[in-house]
Amino acid sequence: MYRPKDSSLSPRYTGVRTFMRLENIRTTKDVDFVVVGNPFDTAVSNRIGARGGPQHIRNFSILLRPYNPDQEIDIFDYCSGVDYGDFDTVPQNIHRSYELVEEQLSTILADDVTPVILGGDHSVSLGHLRAFAKKYGPVALIHFDSHSDTWDNYFGEKYMHGTPFRRAVEEGLIDTSRSIQVGLRGPLYGPHDVTDPEDLGFKTIPMRDVHKLGYEEVLRQVRERVGDAPAFVSYDIDFVDPAYAPGTGTPEVGGPTSHEALEYVRGLYGLNIKGFDLVEVLPAYDHGEITAALASAVAFEMITLVAMHKRDQLK
Repeated sequence: MYRPKDSSLSPRYTGVRTFMRLENIRTTKDVDFVVVGNPFDTAVSNRIGARGGPQHIRNFSILLRPYNPDQEIDIFDYCSGVDYGDFDTVPQNIHRSYELVEEQLSTILADDVTPVILGGDHSVSLGHLRAFAKKYGPVALIHFDSHSDTWDNYFGEKYMHGTPFRRAVEEGLIDTSRSIQVGLRGPLYGPHDVTDPEDLGFKTIPMRDVHKLGYEEVLRQVRERVGDAPAFVSYDIDFVDPAYAPGTGTPEVGGPTSHEALEYVRGLYGLNIKGFDLVEVLPAYDHGEITAALASAVAFEMITLVAMHKRDQLK
């Protein structure tokens, strides 16, 4: 049984920085979840630096404790987990990185372990979805983001951080009839950027509608859409308003608060979630570690869902 170091006995500032002070072991034996980094960021269209995101989140996560009072559960009463380290990637070679990540992630999924993956720019999600589709078939995508990431290309390039979900649909990795995108907002190139995701089969709830509906109704629609399908959650930190998450590459104003950002993850309880990624944390723009604080809390809530699922299986 792997659990974090007890920070009331071992000072937080000691030891190697891992997520939540979990053991740094590259294993899937006797674990229910792994936290793993995917530090690839050379498919961005604006600011570079999200390769430092996984370690930036880990550095702040040492403040996390095992009991989640909002969900009323001690994670490690039900779960064992480790910090798996980072996937091997090849800087500036997205296709080779996809191959490496798919291979490494498939090893984790083969043992029915739930990965919580820290990016990296959002291009990395295509490699994740390839591995998940190989294991589960086309999955439901629950996508929190200010951008749909369904553009066809940037600069004539088909594989960028704004294109992964179009490529995933083309490759048959996503069941779009069960998939949903939440929080879309910001200036676009034209009305086709609004309709493209829906033309691909996604249900979308733009941020203007999120504000009108409230997060409880939005989550009801998410649960209704996804049903009992095997699901993958992709959470871009720029889903959150930059007042609460400034450390990202393409911030868009008008998003949810940090409280709401956590509620959207908590509200996924009961869905058949097979894995998560959390992407686009960019340390260089994260003054006061505001973004790292939120990102580590989001990942903590993702792990909590794993623990709650395990608890329910024991009932």
